[in-house]
Formats: sequence, structure tokens, C-alpha cells
Amino acid sequence: MQVDIQDLEYSYSQEAIVLNGINISIRKPQLVSIIGPNGVGKSTLIHCIDRILQPTKGTVLVDEKPVTEYGAKELAKVVGYVPYAATDTFPMTVVDTILMGRNPHRKWKSLHDDMVVVEEAMELMDIKPLAMRNFNELSAGQHQRVMLARGLAQEPQILLLDEPTANLDIRHQMEVTRLLKTLSVRKGVMVVMISHDLNLAAKYSDIIIMLSKGKVFAVGTPEEIITAENIREVYGVESEVIQSEGRPFMIIKDPSFENCGCEGEIEASVHREDACSSISVPEISEEVSDGQ
Repeated sequence: MQVDIQDLEYSYSQEAIVLNGINISIRKPQLVSIIGPNGVGKSTLIHCIDRILQPTKGTVLVDEKPVTEYGAKELAKVVGYVPYAATDTFPMTVVDTILMGRNPHRKWKSLHDDMVVVEEAMELMDIKPLAMRNFNELSAGQHQRVMLARGLAQEPQILLLDEPTANLDIRHQMEVTRLLKTLSVRKGVMVVMISHDLNLAAKYSDIIIMLSKGKVFAVGTPEEIITAENIREVYGVESEVIQSEGRPFMIIKDPSFENCGCEGEIEASVHREDACSSISVPEISEEVSDGQ
């Protein structure tokens, strides 16, 4: 399985060029993260891969075949897509929503086999207790896990995800990203996800694609991409990158905080509180007598 993006450009008009001169090759099942500031074309890029958008110029190849030459059902068997914080509403149960992911594979009397896949996807996403709940009644985080389960149930060879950890709590952010890594290693799925969490991307990704101003700024391993220099250039912020569990870990530095004298103010405030707490205030008793 491989994806080749050649000289890709996407624009809404001559003045609004979103992507320009994109050349990327992903050659094997692995976890690939796309990072970059808002508005640099991350979502547009994966939409060009799954044919939601048609590039203005250039070509997207899946297994050396242009995506434009795939039939809709054929492409859906190969490429799956999980949107960002889905706003879709489905007047159906969770299990039926996930079952929709089986549509590219559905055959006559294949429901039993499909349900086995759906059950496994719900188990992986820790949502089996929600199976008979109405999708529209769920929280944003539960919505996201259901949509991830639907993407898994599709059993694609390439899984594209737009911020899959959005709206998830810390535990589920880590578990979902770890699961995506496992899919790439054990099931041979090429996972391509957009992420704004650089530390999660660095911890689990094999390759990181960093976009800036509609172009590829850098492609490489987490160690090559997550550097203070790259973060300063692309995001415009100062950071310190340390090693944690053998992977780069970024700590944002805020010069305004360092130079604002806040530490002195906080320390003075503590001293004032300590001083106040040391003052002994005698109890005052009131004696009220008749006629006074």
C-alpha cells in the first residue's frame, strides 16, 4: 500500500491558494501525522486524498492508480475517512451508525459477519454500553468515539482522520492514538491523521508532515520535525524540546510570563497573606445591659 501526491495544488480562486506544490510519498503501513497552524491546508490535503475535493492541479495516486480512476465503492474499501468533531446527526442507534461503515463490504445475508466487525470496533473504542443509545443524545466525546468506531468498521487499507482526539478526555486521547498506532503495526493499515497535539504526534507517529503556508515545510521522523527551530519558524512560538520515553516532548515557553515579574508579585502576595495570618485579633465581647 502506498500513497503518492505529486505537484498537488488546491485553490478556491486565483487569490485563495490553499495548497501549492505538495509532493509526498507514503510507502508502507505506518502512522503519519500532519501538523501545522490553522489554515495551512491540512484538512484540504486529506480531502484531496479521499476525493472529497478535486485538486486544481497535480495527482493523487493510491497504489500507483489515480484516485479519480477508482469507483466510489472501490475507493471506499481502500480509503476510510473520519471527520473532525462530526456534526452529522443520525436518527439511529449507535450500533446502526457504526454499521454504516460496513456499506462498502455489504453483501446479501452478510449481516452476521458485519456485526462481528461492528462489535470489535465498539470494544476497541470502549463504547459497547452505548450500543443501543440514540446517536443524537451522546456527548461530543462519545460522538467522536462512535465515528472512530465507524471508521474502523469500514476496514480500509488507508485510514484518514481529521483531529481524531478532538473532544476526548486525556485518557481517551492517549488510548485512541495508541490504537491507531496498533492498527498500523498489527493490521497493516496506513493511518494518516491531522493533529494539533504535537506531543501526541511525536509520541506515536512514525512520520510527521509539517505544513506551513500551504506548502510542505518538512517531512521526517518525530526527532527530525519536533525541534525548537521548526516550531519557532512554523508556529511563531518559543519552545523547549526535551526527551521523554525516547521521544521528543515540547514545552511551550512564554517570554511575557518570564519578564512580567509575576513571580515577584505572587511572592509578595504570599508574604502579605502570611503577615496577615500572623496578626492576633482579640475577641470582642458585647455586654448589653438594661437601659443601655
